Amino acid sequence: MINILYPFGEWMHLVLRLMVALIFLAHGLPKLRDLKTNAGNFNAMGLRPGGLWGAYIAFLEVVGGALLILGAGVQVLGLLFAGEMFVAALWKMKNGQKLINGYELDILLFAACLALATWGGGLLAFDNGFKIF
Repeated sequence: MINILYPFGEWMHLVLRLMVALIFLAHGLPKLRDLKTNAGNFNAMGLRPGGLWGAYIAFLEVVGGALLILGAGVQVLGLLFAGEMFVAALWKMKNGQKLINGYELDILLFAACLALATWGGGLLAFDNGFKIF
C-alpha cells in the first residue's frame, strides 16, 4: 500500500467524472448535430425505432455529459450511462466483435459509470455542494 496517495482519492472521483463526461460529450455531439443520420444508424443496428433511441442516446450523452462536468445527478447518470454501455457491449459481442478493437472501451466505460453511480461525484460537484475537503 502506498499510504501517501490516500488523500488524493477524492480528487480521483473528480478526474474520473470529468474524463467520462468528456468521452460522452465527444461521442454525443456528432449524434445530436445530425439526428437523421443517427436515427438511420440506430435502425441499421436493429435498435428500432432508430429516431427514438438515437435521439435518446444523443440527448443523454450531451446533456448527461454536461451535467457530469457540473457534478449534478452523478449517480443517476452513472446508472443511465452504464445501461447504455452494457447494451453497446452486448450488441458488439452479438455481432462477433472481439475484446480488442471491439468492445473494450464499452466495458471500461461500463465499469467507470458503475463507479460513478456507486461513489457519486466526488469533489467540486453540485451533488456535494462543491465541497473541496
